[in-house]
Amino acid sequence: MARDDSEIRPETYALDALIRETITRAGRESTAGAADALLFLGNWHHAFPTVVVQDPVLEPVDKLVWMVIYQSGRGTGAKAVFPSYTDIARLANVSSTSTVSRAIAILRATRWLSLCARTRDPSGRFGGNVYALHDEPLPLVDALHLDPGYMAFLQEAGSHHHARVRRVAEAVSASLDEDIRAGKDVLAPVNRIERRLDAMRAIHQGGGRQYFSFSAAVLSNLSNTGIDRAPSDQDQISKAVPVTPDPQNSKPVTRSSSKYINTTTTTLTDRDNSAREAAAIDALIFPARLKDNQRALAVRYLTRIPVEHRQPVLDELAGRLQAEQHGAKPVYDELRYLHHLCVEVNRGGFHPNLGLKVQGERDRRRREAERLREEAATREHERQERGERPPGEGPLAEIRKLLGMASSAER
Repeated sequence: MARDDSEIRPETYALDALIRETITRAGRESTAGAADALLFLGNWHHAFPTVVVQDPVLEPVDKLVWMVIYQSGRGTGAKAVFPSYTDIARLANVSSTSTVSRAIAILRATRWLSLCARTRDPSGRFGGNVYALHDEPLPLVDALHLDPGYMAFLQEAGSHHHARVRRVAEAVSASLDEDIRAGKDVLAPVNRIERRLDAMRAIHQGGGRQYFSFSAAVLSNLSNTGIDRAPSDQDQISKAVPVTPDPQNSKPVTRSSSKYINTTTTTLTDRDNSAREAAAIDALIFPARLKDNQRALAVRYLTRIPVEHRQPVLDELAGRLQAEQHGAKPVYDELRYLHHLCVEVNRGGFHPNLGLKVQGERDRRRREAERLREEAATREHERQERGERPPGEGPLAEIRKLLGMASSAER
C-alpha cells in the first residue's frame, strides 16, 4: 500500500534539506582527494571532568558555575571572555549574582579557579581580571605562582559574610597547617597520577585519604552528606544564620563556622598571646625576594619553630640568596629551602652560616643610622645654643610664607 506523504515527520524533511545542502557544499568544496561527510543529528554535548562532578567539597551550584565558565572558554588554549556574574546566574539558573559570587570564591579557595592578574589600560584604569580555569584543583606550588594574591584571599575568605565560604577557606588553611605541623613539605612535587588516584580513593572509599588540598581530618566535615550538616549551609543565601543561645547553658553557645575546630572561650591570656605572636611576626625582616604569597606561607613555617630562631632562619635564607651573586647554585624554590631550615631547627641541627653576614650588615646599618641621628641631634642642640634659626626659617622664608610661595626647601 502506498504511504501517504503526510506521515513523514517534519524533522525528516529538515534532515533531507540538510543532507542536500551538505552534498551541494561538498561538491563546491571538493578537492583532488575523496572525503566522507558526517552529519551530527543530536544535541551538542560537552564532556566535564569526573572529579568536578564527584567533588565532595563543592556544592551543586559551585559545580554548575564551574561548568558555565568552562563552556564560555571551551576553545581550548584560546583567550575567551570571562562571563559576567549576571550571565552566569542566567545560564546556571540560580537566584542571584551573590550566589555566583559565593561559588566563585569557593572555586578559588579550592583552587579550581585562579585569579592570575588584574589588567589596566594605559591611563591606569582597571581593565578587568585574568582568570584560569582548571580541570582539577591545582597543587599549592602552582597556585602560589599563578594566583599572586591567593594566600591573602584565603585569609580574607576566613571572615567572608557567607558561612560556607568561611568553612571552606578555614578547612584549606587547617589542612595546610596540619601538613606543616606533621613536617610535610607542602610544596614538594607530587606525581600527578598518584595525586589523582588518592583523590578518587578519597571520594569513593573515604578513610584517611587526602583530597587535593584537604586532609582527611577535615574533609568529612565539609561534605553535605552528613546528618549533622549546619543549618547555615542548607541554602544559598548570602547572609549567615544567627545562632540562638542554648537556654540550658548559662553561657551563650557559639557555633563555629568550621565544625572540625573546637570552639573554646577566648581568655585574656589567649588574646595577649595572640597579640604577642602577631607582634613577633610583624617584627621579622624577610628577604626582599619573597613575594606576598611566599611570605604568607613562610609565616606558617616560622610559627612552628622557637621565636629566637625565626630571624636567624630568615637571615640564613637571605644569605643563601645573596650567595647566588657570587657563583653559588641558584635557589629555585625559596620556600622549600626555608622549610628545610625549619626542619633542621626542630631537629636541633640548625647552625647559622651565611645568615651571620646578613645579620652583621643589618647591625652595621642600624649603628650607622643611630650615629647619623645622634649627629643631627647634636647639631640641632648647638644651633639652639647659638640662637640660630633652623635652615628655612630666615626673614626671606617668612616673606615667602606670607605670600603663599613655596620655601626653598620645598622647592
